[in-house]
Order: sequence, then structure tokens, then C-alpha cells
Amino acid sequence: MVVADLHVHTTRSDGQLSPTSVAEAARRASLDAVAITDHDRLPPVTERWVERQGVTVIAGIELRVRADDQLLDLLGYGLTPTAALRTELERLQANRIERAREIVAQVEARLDVELDVSFEPGVGRPHIAAAIADSEAPYDVAGAFEHLIGEDGPCYVAREIPSFERGHELLTAACSLVSLAHPLRYDDPDAALAHARDLDAIELAYPYDGRVDRTPVERAIDEDDLLGTGGSDAHGTTLGTAGLDRPAHERFRARLAY
Repeated sequence: MVVADLHVHTTRSDGQLSPTSVAEAARRASLDAVAITDHDRLPPVTERWVERQGVTVIAGIELRVRADDQLLDLLGYGLTPTAALRTELERLQANRIERAREIVAQVEARLDVELDVSFEPGVGRPHIAAAIADSEAPYDVAGAFEHLIGEDGPCYVAREIPSFERGHELLTAACSLVSLAHPLRYDDPDAALAHARDLDAIELAYPYDGRVDRTPVERAIDEDDLLGTGGSDAHGTTLGTAGLDRPAHERFRARLAY
């Protein structure tokens, strides 16, 4: 039984839950703890964790980094912002807004449509895809990514990504624990797991599409003496579809000491 969902997004990035409704959603899912891990944004709670409606809400973040020839996602937990992390996130958010403006301009010119996109911190391609689907363009969200704004699409614009070393340095200074997110989603999982040796944990429980062999992740956790984390990577309103059972949560809780 899942009692802790440590990978949840809110409207501060590309999720549907408002930050204030996370605890209620977690309570509905019978969770003891939930971590807010919005993309490249400081969490909406000012403490490393807070108690709300009988649920521990953990301050977290998901930070994308570049490691060799692939992009990885790092999850930080028990976050207390440092000046260096604030500065980096402000830079990344400014770049996100600039990039969104460029993508929208290209899509509007290509399709002769007007897109309703708010250019504010947290904006990303999912918001643009949703706006395309709501416009007169002949694409739904999936089609927008496939034909327009995916990495191979004609309207794609790359964004700035910090290096693995820089991201690791920033999160280690600000967080109680840093984990590698969804290791089996990358093009080269073995290389991703090799980078995890420098971290504190690896996300073991994750709702991958279809059946996956988690043996390499379990082996890396065992060989490198890492903690196993887990979460649903929720972008909707349902939490707890994946995460930690009670024994795993107790190990995580002991590490963060909440």
C-alpha cells in the first residue's frame, strides 16, 4: 500500500492541482506524506516540510540537468533555498518564458492562429500544447507535440539546462536528499544509473508505461548504498498511483528526520 507519494506537480509548473489542494488530494488517497516537486521552481511551502490536514507536505523540486549526451531529472527533498539556487532558478524561469514566447510565435506564424498562453514562471511546452489544442489548429495535445513542438518538431526551441555537476552542487547545498528521477525512462538507463552513484537515492517506485525490469535499479541501490524513493509523477489530481509503502517511507522519513 502506497503511503507516500514523493513526486507531485502543481499549477506552479505543469500540474493541475493548486499548491493549497495537494494536502486534501493526498488525504483522499490515504497518504501520510506527499512531496511537491515542481519543475525548476522553489516549493510553495517555506519550511522543509509542513503538516496539513494530517499529511506531511515535503518541500521538493525537480531539476533537469545535462549529463553527457542525455538529459536527467533530479529530485531534491527537504529543501531550504540557498542564494545560489534562487539565482539559478530565476535564470531558468526567465529562459523558460523567453523560450515559450519563441515557440508560440513560431506556431502562430505557421498555423495562422492565436494562442492563449500566460508567459509567467513555470510555463512550459505542456501549456503551449494545451493552448494549441484549444485553438483552431487541427491538433490535440499529443498531436501538438508530435507535429509541432516536440524535439524533432519545426517549432521546437531548446531551453537552457544546467550541467549534472552544477545541478548536483546546487541541490546538495539546499536539500536534505537528492534522488535520480525515473531512471528507466532515459535513452541510456545504465549511464543514468552510473550518475546516481553521486546522489543519495534513486526513484525506484514509478508508474512506467507497461512492464519494466526494475532489477538494474534495485542493483544500483544495493551496490551503491542508496535510498529508494518513489512517486506517481502526478500532473493531474489523483495522487498515490505509485510511491513508497510503509517500510520504505519509514526509511525515507528517518533520513529527512520529520
